[in-house]
Amino acid sequence: MKTTVSNDISTPLAETIEIDIQGIHEPVIYAYFERLNNSKFIATSKLFAEQGCLNPPFDNQIQGRDAIAQYLEKEAQGIRFCPEYGEVLMIDSNLTQYHIQGKVEMNWFTINVSWSIDLNAANEIMLVEVKLLTSLDDLLSFSRI
Repeated sequence: MKTTVSNDISTPLAETIEIDIQGIHEPVIYAYFERLNNSKFIATSKLFAEQGCLNPPFDNQIQGRDAIAQYLEKEAQGIRFCPEYGEVLMIDSNLTQYHIQGKVEMNWFTINVSWSIDLNAANEIMLVEVKLLTSLDDLLSFSRI
């Protein structure tokens, strides 16, 4: 089901979000991917709680909005994030976890990825953990042109 969501969270965007993530209907999740795909990294970081964390593959945990924005500015340029489907897991009344699978498209290849996203009761991102769904051998087989 394709979902169009007006962005009504604290940092407004002029456009609406049009992403289809089967099984997910949370506006913050849609805003996260829309902002990433439009290289709006400061706006993306504002979706996180003040002490929110990003766990990227191959790097140490990044904590705090400013650090997350700086990391994304450096590492996420030119990457297209394509979430496809997911599920919601209620951990407790203060934390909801979303598991999402999809693809990440880069200049030279596309890779399967999963995201685990935890939202607090205020709908702020507490944690995004990104996992590559491929083997290290597969990654090493890619070479730059």
